[in-house]
Amino acid sequence: MEISKIEITVYEFNRKDELPSEDIALLEKAMEATRQSYAPYSQFNVGAAVLLENGEIICGSNQENAAYPSGLCAERVALFYANSRFSNVPVRAIAIDSAVNGVENDEPVYPCGDCRQVLLECENRFGKSVKVIMAGAKKIKVVNSVSDLLPLSFVLKKV
Repeated sequence: MEISKIEITVYEFNRKDELPSEDIALLEKAMEATRQSYAPYSQFNVGAAVLLENGEIICGSNQENAAYPSGLCAERVALFYANSRFSNVPVRAIAIDSAVNGVENDEPVYPCGDCRQVLLECENRFGKSVKVIMAGAKKIKVVNSVSDLLPLSFVLKKV
């Protein structure tokens, strides 16, 4: 038997102004997107902002539906929209923010498994790391690659 150890680096910040200016701007867009969320059933609002290599920022928010699970997470709304508009442009970073009943969560929320897999597809598609900025009112966490959030991922090998 062998034992493997997986380690990741997570950068933690206490305030938004501790981030680089590009990350602050992206996070502010995610916060705006959170306010555009459609979450009448859970009251759990999530916004995401995707920064593309060409400088474009694409936003998305979670969209719920009475026919659960027909809704879609903010991260995938933003990523799919970005890929449909700029299909050959890599994603550099994504910022994620959340609130409950209009009040920002103290701690960051993390992408669900489906969103992690879609984010990883963006990394694998272009061979470039995607920074993930996860924000809460009292703490912000950042990883420099989606693979840090999904180290044992599903990868389809091309034949």
